[in-house]
This record gives sequence, structure tokens and C-alpha cells, in this order.
Amino acid sequence: MRSLGTRRAALVAGAATVAVIALAGCSAGQVAETAMLDTPIVGVDANSADDSVFVRDATVQYNGLEGYAKDANAPLQLSLYNQTTTELTVTISSRPTDQPQVVSARQVGTVGAAAPVTGNQPSAANATEIPGEEPPSASPSQPATAPQPGVSVQPGAAEQPASAPAAAQVTPANIKIAPLGSALFRPTDRQPLQVIGLSDALKPGMSVNLVLQFSNGSAPLEIQVPVAIPLSPASRAPGNEGEDIESE
Repeated sequence: MRSLGTRRAALVAGAATVAVIALAGCSAGQVAETAMLDTPIVGVDANSADDSVFVRDATVQYNGLEGYAKDANAPLQLSLYNQTTTELTVTISSRPTDQPQVVSARQVGTVGAAAPVTGNQPSAANATEIPGEEPPSASPSQPATAPQPGVSVQPGAAEQPASAPAAAQVTPANIKIAPLGSALFRPTDRQPLQVIGLSDALKPGMSVNLVLQFSNGSAPLEIQVPVAIPLSPASRAPGNEGEDIESE
């Protein structure tokens, strides 16, 4: 026959075991529920109407609290995935919308420098002298005009530039995607995909309206692409001197 102390010890041990099992069950339930939570994504995810093309993580590059000015260009980040077994072409453009805090752009594409426009006549400095031939001289029918008194002559004023500054060339966003392939665009690309000529200022918290059209006849997809969230918090403004000093 067990003593009273032995029975009490057995009851205490049993209660402790039940408590441990209960806590383990609660903890396991919390872990399972947390595992089902999705990681927050900043960019926009969307699919075409027939699910032939997936759009993932579409954002505008963050460039500070001031954002982008009107008529500026802004780099895009986005990924396109072809879910079909045939090649597709995705054309991206922009158009105005009535939605608040959403701007548009004149064009979507990549920007690259075009070749400079070269003049037809070579300059005298670049002319090559041929052995046995005299360099060309001024025509007798066009004598040099002597400067008038009081009029200063600027050296090289009559010379025309041999080339004009290179103009930026825009390649529209007509993107070919291989069967079951993908097209990834990042702001760090050598020629990033950009929205060109913003209709208004684009600041953090705002979006730009994009329209995606598909060569397979799927309905156009319209999405609002937000400005990305910075990877690190903005620096705080310096406080007033003595702000953190406690009064004695």
C-alpha cells in the first residue's frame, strides 16, 4: 500500500507531464500557422486573362523621398514568364488613368545613345595631305574680306562643327519571350527598361499605369506599378542641440 506522500508525488508528476504535452501542442500549432503566412511582396503580381503570361514583382526604382520630376524617366523592375509552348511578344506602354496617385508616361522602353550626325565635308584639321599635291587654297573668286575697323573677328567663327551632339534613341518595349521562357528586367541593367516622360511627378506612395499587350490575342492587362520601398530606412534629420539633455 502506497503512502500518502508517494501518491501526491505521482499526481504532481502526472500533472507536469500533461502541462508539457499541452504546451508542446500549442507551440506546434503556432509554428504551423506562421509557416502558412506569405512573405510580403512590394511589387505587383498579375496574370494575363488566359494565364499565358505571368507578371511578377513589378516596381519603379526608389530614388529618394523626392521621387521623379515631371517629364523624367524612371527605371522599372519586372519579370515576365511565358507559360505557353510558343514564342510570345509582350508590348508594354502607358496611358492616363483617372485613379488617384497614379501617373502615366509618354513611352516605355530602353534608352540608348544614337550615333552622332557627321557633316558631309571634312574639317581642315582632319584633312589628309596627299604627297606630291599642294594643299587646297582659297579660291581667287572669293577673296578674303578684311575686317572692318571696330569689328572684332572671333577665331573659328566661320567654321561649322563637324558633328552634332548624339541624340538619345528610344527602343519601344516589344519583348519576345521564348516558349516556357522568361524576361527579367532590373534597374541595374546596362540599358534598363524605363517609363519615359512622366506625365506628373512620381513620388513614393504613388504608381505609374502600364498596359501590357500580348501577341497571342489575350486581352490587354493594365496594372499600376508602385514606387519600390527602400531597402534601408531614410536618415533622420539632426535634432536641436540639447534636445536629449535632461534639465537639471
